[in-house]
Amino acid sequence: MAETSTITRETVIAARPAEIAPYLADFHRWVQWSPWEGQDPALQRTYSGTPGAVGSSYAWKGNRKAGAGTMELTRTAPTEIDVDLRFTAPFRSTSAAAFRLHEVDSGTRVVWTMTSPTNLMSRVMGVFIDMDKLLGGDFDRGLAKLKAAVEH
Repeated sequence: MAETSTITRETVIAARPAEIAPYLADFHRWVQWSPWEGQDPALQRTYSGTPGAVGSSYAWKGNRKAGAGTMELTRTAPTEIDVDLRFTAPFRSTSAAAFRLHEVDSGTRVVWTMTSPTNLMSRVMGVFIDMDKLLGGDFDRGLAKLKAAVEH
């Protein structure tokens, strides 16, 4: 079995899962909450497929900071949204993102997890960079923006 690295963050949003899921499953809505929005004002976006349906995708190409890649919706259920993520620039990598929505007394606990295969490049980078700290902060910002967008 291949080694993987995982990053997980969560928040509670004062809304039901049915009110949150569209923000996660429809890539058009990611501009409202994605922590990576604004890194490149000239970012080129391409959407395909039926928004929010399995098989729909989003591709982007931007400056070095924004990079380039694609996301494809691979699962959508009332409380589960899965996305395959492929970066093509500034380096090639693949990851799987999962969003899980758990009803709690105060709303919904949203858990965002990204799992990536551990290869030679990621091991070398891991010596110098704590990926959980690096990307975990992005996840925290994204979840805060998602909470603000949904609760607005």
